[in-house]
Amino acid sequence: MSLSIPRLRLANADFATHNLAIGGDLPFDNLLAAEHAADLVDAGITHVLDARQEAEDFELWSLFPEVTYRWDGIEDAGQRVPGAWFEGIAGWALAAMEEPGAKVLTHCHMGINRGPSAGLAVLLALGWDVLEAIDAIRRVRPVANVWYAEDALAWHHQRIGADSERRRSDRNRLAAWRRDHPLDLVRIVAERRADGE
Repeated sequence: MSLSIPRLRLANADFATHNLAIGGDLPFDNLLAAEHAADLVDAGITHVLDARQEAEDFELWSLFPEVTYRWDGIEDAGQRVPGAWFEGIAGWALAAMEEPGAKVLTHCHMGINRGPSAGLAVLLALGWDVLEAIDAIRRVRPVANVWYAEDALAWHHQRIGADSERRRSDRNRLAAWRRDHPLDLVRIVAERRADGE
């Protein structure tokens, strides 16, 4: 039985699987933000992981008691992301997904690095291969650079006790994928900022 992938009307998010969406933040205008949040709820989102260090939406999501909101913000400065962060968010998301009908959104500001990297960690924890996971994210969200994928992969290897051959192979495959799927981040960020994000 195939599960259908929900579609969003307004919100800056895309479903990579039937129960995992990846995206950017809500508009700064309160009325628009509420409309976009309602769009997410209408699509079935039950859990929101906010990876932005610079902002949070506790007040807004309190208006939607059917949604569990977790703020676990980190910087987006190209830093190394510790395994403990991935462990916390992936564990939370997997526990959420055990609930019948649950759908998780991982998001950051623009949906380019932190939110997609969090989503990648969730897919890895679900048993996905790293290339299948990053392909699934990029396919639905072409602006996703997933900058912290290498850190998520290192966390995953540690978590599963991968041997050195598996670690090396996965790192090399991910590096080759990046070479084959480049993004012009300067252009993407400039376009997103011009659109008011």
